[in-house]
Amino acid sequence: MVKAVFASLIGVAAAGGKLALTWEDCGDATTHGKTADLQPSEIVIGEDTQIVGTGSTDKAISSGSFTMQLSASMGIKETYTGNICEAKEFKMPLGIGTVSWAGMDCPVAVGASTVKVGVHMASVLPARLAKADLALTALDQDGEQAVCVNTHLAKEATEQTLQEIAEEINAGNHGWKAAAPEKFANLEDVKAYLGAYLPGDEEYVEDPVKTTISDFQAPASFDSAEQWPQCSVISNVRDQSSCGSCWAFGSVSSFEARACIATGNDVKYSPEQTAFCFNYDGCGGGNNVWSSFKSTGVVTGGDFTDSEGGTCHRYSLKPCAHHVPADEKYDPCPSSEYDSPRCPTACESGYSKSFSQDKLHAATTYGLRGESQMMQDLAENGPMYVSFTVYGDFPTYKSGVYKHTSGSMLGGHAVTLVGYGELNGEKYWKVKNSWNENWGDNGHFLIARGNNECGIESGAGAGTIATSTVV
Repeated sequence: MVKAVFASLIGVAAAGGKLALTWEDCGDATTHGKTADLQPSEIVIGEDTQIVGTGSTDKAISSGSFTMQLSASMGIKETYTGNICEAKEFKMPLGIGTVSWAGMDCPVAVGASTVKVGVHMASVLPARLAKADLALTALDQDGEQAVCVNTHLAKEATEQTLQEIAEEINAGNHGWKAAAPEKFANLEDVKAYLGAYLPGDEEYVEDPVKTTISDFQAPASFDSAEQWPQCSVISNVRDQSSCGSCWAFGSVSSFEARACIATGNDVKYSPEQTAFCFNYDGCGGGNNVWSSFKSTGVVTGGDFTDSEGGTCHRYSLKPCAHHVPADEKYDPCPSSEYDSPRCPTACESGYSKSFSQDKLHAATTYGLRGESQMMQDLAENGPMYVSFTVYGDFPTYKSGVYKHTSGSMLGGHAVTLVGYGELNGEKYWKVKNSWNENWGDNGHFLIARGNNECGIESGAGAGTIATSTVV
């Protein structure tokens, strides 16, 4: 019966939505009261809830006291005490609600008994208050244990919002800051952007890992955009639109960066051809395709917003805004992922070269593994393709050195590695994403280096550029 009180107090430690309630009677053979049931089995945040506890006692109770000890996330520890025969209201910490104890109808006779408790939880609660435990012990007029109940309450297994995830991250000391991204309304929106196959996936393929190491000594920190400022393609953040073509963007962004470094030509290459010609399911997913750059070659290709005729074939899927106010640059996204366009076979109107004449090829391709090898190749040859596992907290990244902290796996993502360094004693990789410049830190993020965070050091790849066109 007193168990009802626990449930109400436990509501303190949860985020918005519904709070699932579980409990167990912790009394022993000397405990006079037994708890048989507690209803309802959940608390709705923002609504008044009447909780009814039923049970029985083998001893009449004329008076007594109770102690309730609340433990919740964020270090909350509270103790509530009172007379079991008197009504009393408790204010919960952080202004998140109240619980009103009606008091038992003393004297309580031997047999069945019922207790009612009123609960009101604030309609908006911090996401980090998602779990709590409340232990209640009640003593009768003789100091003997009248009841003992432990109650547990947790947010029901529904998907957290991006706002809740960001709030949870920022409440801790994780080395990075989060914000709910305007680009996505929920985690389902994010999944449409994830299409990279990862090591261990049945579809995953890779080039042989590089084994020959040069004498080049990688510096302690490095930024490709600073090392090769003449190559604007390195800092240019592209937008894959509502399509799981990240694997194509990671491939072509690293290729065009190395092409500029090798040839001196600061030219964008075609994510359209890369995504929709190289034997993968376009928006459905793929691998690093540097091997196709070697065998087939890739034409120049700008972003959707670039002028027609400036390159052979621009990206045809328009950048879009998921469930946020549209503007001139970002129209609303479709209700589902875009269909994959057809493989282009000709340059756009107004371009001076033919499709075959425009192609540039890779000379060699290879895989890279581990911190040291990746640092050396990046500083010596330029940006590279990397893939990693995306969890629910990653879309909320805003600054600092990302480490997976919260959320379940969403899928595999491919991006472009552009630098490395150390921030506040934490080693990081600097990575360019393809979710446009409004996401993250101007379209980039830092992720922990040296411990294969989210698998980012186990699926890198790149190559070298042919200095002349091969048709």
